[in-house]
Amino acid sequence: MFNEVYDVIVVGAGHAGSEAAAAAANMGSKTLLITMNLQNIAQMSCNPAMGGIAKGQIVREIDALGGYSGVVSDTSAIQFKMLNKSKGPAMWSPRVQSDRMRFAEDWRMLLEGTENLDFYQEMVSGLLVENHKVVGVKTSLGIEVRAKSVVLTNGTFLNGLIHIGDKNFGGGRAGERAATGITEQLVNLGFESGRMKTGTPPRVDGRSLDFSKMIEQPGDEHPHKFSYLDTTKPLTQQRSCHMSYTSELVHDLLREGFDRSPMFNGRIQSVGPRYCPSIEDKINRFADKDRHQLFVEPEGWNTCEYYINGFSTSLPEDVQFKALRSVVGFENVKFFRPGYAIEYDYFPPTQLKHTLETKLVDGLYFAGQINGTTGYEEAASQGLMAGINASLKVQEKEAFTLQRDEAYIGVLIDDLITKGTEEPYRMFTSRAEYRTLLRQDNADFRLTPKGFDLGLASEKRLKRMEEKQSKSDDFVQFFRDTSVTPEEANPVLESKKSAPVKQQDKMFKLYARPNITIDDVRQFKAVDDYIVSNNLDQEVIEQTEIQVKYAGYIAKEKNNADKLNRLENLKIPAGFDYSILKSMSIEARQKLSKIEPVTISQASRISGVSPNDISVLLVYLGR
Repeated sequence: MFNEVYDVIVVGAGHAGSEAAAAAANMGSKTLLITMNLQNIAQMSCNPAMGGIAKGQIVREIDALGGYSGVVSDTSAIQFKMLNKSKGPAMWSPRVQSDRMRFAEDWRMLLEGTENLDFYQEMVSGLLVENHKVVGVKTSLGIEVRAKSVVLTNGTFLNGLIHIGDKNFGGGRAGERAATGITEQLVNLGFESGRMKTGTPPRVDGRSLDFSKMIEQPGDEHPHKFSYLDTTKPLTQQRSCHMSYTSELVHDLLREGFDRSPMFNGRIQSVGPRYCPSIEDKINRFADKDRHQLFVEPEGWNTCEYYINGFSTSLPEDVQFKALRSVVGFENVKFFRPGYAIEYDYFPPTQLKHTLETKLVDGLYFAGQINGTTGYEEAASQGLMAGINASLKVQEKEAFTLQRDEAYIGVLIDDLITKGTEEPYRMFTSRAEYRTLLRQDNADFRLTPKGFDLGLASEKRLKRMEEKQSKSDDFVQFFRDTSVTPEEANPVLESKKSAPVKQQDKMFKLYARPNITIDDVRQFKAVDDYIVSNNLDQEVIEQTEIQVKYAGYIAKEKNNADKLNRLENLKIPAGFDYSILKSMSIEARQKLSKIEPVTISQASRISGVSPNDISVLLVYLGR
């Protein structure tokens, strides 16, 4: 049935698998995407949204490299918001509400239009491994498909177990069976595995809700978009979300079901996401809070199905229903389906290299929730990187990795393989020490040239990026070179209660003042003339403003990154024997032997490795 040997086989077609398959195929590798149900490619299993704090930066990075998540997020969006706009640009994070059905459809259409990509619907039950090298996969029907590399993106399907109250049953998500066989084989091959938990809230009938009692949450007045390509457009109309609150009555009703909750009666023993807890976990951990926010999110343009963000639960369905009916606006709510929790297998990511290739089996890559992460965006970025590196390995080219000062994707992967994770890992801006450099607005500057070199980003995309960079650099230089007189400047400054100037000064200096905006400096005729004559769009103007106002911070952070990156150039020999370093702590020797860091910089980030341990290692390697 499968006579050819594929370059790359991708197992699973969620966000990680879809990006992995697209990347490998677009780089010229003959690729096969195998999934249990082709109708559910890129399914949004949980919330109907993409992006958010730090996650929005990841989606823009995927897009800048030539991945598909940004494009699909734009084409299926029903609302756009730029979060944290009241803070500095390092914190700005784009987010869209998505049309769940259109999102999956658009992804499938893009994948079906991708050359070098084949599809097959069946469950993969095992791997073909010879001499510590993967050579293909085996399906539940006993079909063997040979390949030079394999990317596993199994999501929550590995021995998945769904919990609703005192009921539990096998499943990868509601209505779909779990995947079996792979975990057991990997453990036999020497891999360490663990269990994690995640959950989802009820889906309800919007026709049964009273939105007049809730707080409307509209999108931005002037929405942006995710993709840097001009083939997608910002929304011209949007659907609002709404917000309501739980109450003490709701909490009391939920508590009545705690004795039947798998969270509290011992049925669920695995760890769930700390930053996205279930409603029962929230009222138990934060007993002093008399209410919690609930975001009522539409699932699409035309459907009446709504997602109740903030009410994730595995309580019995009768308890869920009774409690939700006591929320303002939900008095007559009708359920489409109850919330549930799901436990699944994962593999501690310290067993991976920076390329996401496993250390134990050559040519085998892990991406997504199999690595202990949570979230579509984190999964998609790993899938992209795994697909890239699987393709590069087959083509016998140098591996592709990203440093912590180059991308949030680099921070994510380095955190996973260096520190590991014992709870579902979620990206935050606080995890990135160089977040002033890793803004959502400059992901194309940082990554599109790399994507072009890989063969993922098109020449048109690269030229568009170069034009934007050139125009914004020239506009910044215009402000540095152009002076303004007190007569012209002071009326503007005084209107903003900013100190007047006594002599002619450079516009750059005035524009850099915190309370002076582009609308203010456009009152200077030279600025407005420059914008009009050079046909500058909003993207270039915004980029220029950031470069002017944050020039000092950006330069300082770049300098710090350059200093620390010198340690990235200090390589540790492969297979180095740390047991010979007797003056190093026992914990450090154990951790370093397990993680096998590639550089001194990576070694310094391992939990339990002290600066003194690094000094010992530096002295020895210096000899």
